[in-house]
Amino acid sequence: MKIIEIEGGRQLSGTIRISGAKNATVALIPAAILTDEEATICNVPEITDTDALCDILKILNVKVNRSTESLVINTKDMKNVSIEEEYSKKLRASYYFMGALLGKYKKVEMYFPGGCSIGARPIDLHLKGFEALGATITNEKNKYIVEAKELKGANIYLDFASVGATINIMLAAVRAKGKTIIDNAAKEPEIVNVATFLNNMGAKIQGAGTSTIKIEGVDHLHKCFHEVIPDRIEAGTYIIIGALCGNPLKIDNVIPEHVDALISKLEELGINMEVGLDYVTVLNSPEKLKATNIKTAVFPGFATDLQQPFTVLLTQAEGRSKVTETIFENRFMHIPYLKALGADITIKNQTATIDGPTKLKGTEVVATDLRAGAAMVAAGLKAEGTTTITNAEHILRGYEQIIEKLTAVGAKIRIKEI
Repeated sequence: MKIIEIEGGRQLSGTIRISGAKNATVALIPAAILTDEEATICNVPEITDTDALCDILKILNVKVNRSTESLVINTKDMKNVSIEEEYSKKLRASYYFMGALLGKYKKVEMYFPGGCSIGARPIDLHLKGFEALGATITNEKNKYIVEAKELKGANIYLDFASVGATINIMLAAVRAKGKTIIDNAAKEPEIVNVATFLNNMGAKIQGAGTSTIKIEGVDHLHKCFHEVIPDRIEAGTYIIIGALCGNPLKIDNVIPEHVDALISKLEELGINMEVGLDYVTVLNSPEKLKATNIKTAVFPGFATDLQQPFTVLLTQAEGRSKVTETIFENRFMHIPYLKALGADITIKNQTATIDGPTKLKGTEVVATDLRAGAAMVAAGLKAEGTTTITNAEHILRGYEQIIEKLTAVGAKIRIKEI
């Protein structure tokens, strides 16, 4: 098991450069197998989720050449074999191979995916979309067999604007016959990035980034070169850390429009920032921060993935703040550990009430999931004394070189194996 140790209470200054987006990368890698040739993806973050997906590619006999920040994926000798549980359970996004393999071979066999335990997160919307395209689905002891004689375009309405379902249906539909329309599609920037990648390979997708996506099926996808967008969640996490400890802290390689909701809330708190074309600099925090309320929502609302680290910041605000989680029911697992650090927080239903400001003091805490782990890092950097975070593997799934990036701006942080 890996642990992270932080000696907190230090001011951070300098520049942190944001890596490629995890949530785009984990869809782009499975999407690449839809080509019959070769796909090059650059600005790929070196995180354990990338490693896990590359392991699945190798099972499928796909050649993967990996160098710094780039992947070359060659599908010439690819084989459609079952993806066993030891591989699918490593990350939630393994389910994108369902849509990609179904789209290419009209059949996929794989076990239910894994990932962070932040809620039920069923894949019923994904399966409903596959069925609408003509597939039949069999579930045998947690193993899904999805197959079709032929995939035909269909009109598909999503009951919830799910990112995963939107992308997975897109992957299955790009090589289906005829036109597919996805209504109530998710609008996240990662979806636009995946659609651009597919279009670069010869797909015909319109409307990505809106609530209606139209896909005209094609027979063949060719080679292409593609770049992963900057990670808006990583950017938001470091911007929040800057609001806690920065003096000043510049977050570079950012698309500010992707974190508009966060920036608006930071302005409400009274954080002083400079927002440029591709950066956000947190200049300093005033002595007193104003309390505020947030409610998570699908993009362009306040991201659920930033709710946990933002809660840490609210412990330093004057008065009472409220955080309402609407996306995942288990997204408050970091709260007991924030309380152990000294926070004054109560939970009722899906709302956390934070009374502040409170001094945070270092202790041993647990990274229960990826973003809860990010919250523990943020809290440890602010807290007096030493904070020890166990289950740090969760953090490494989504934050490239987090130790090195924070050390470079003045943090005293290290990772150990125990």
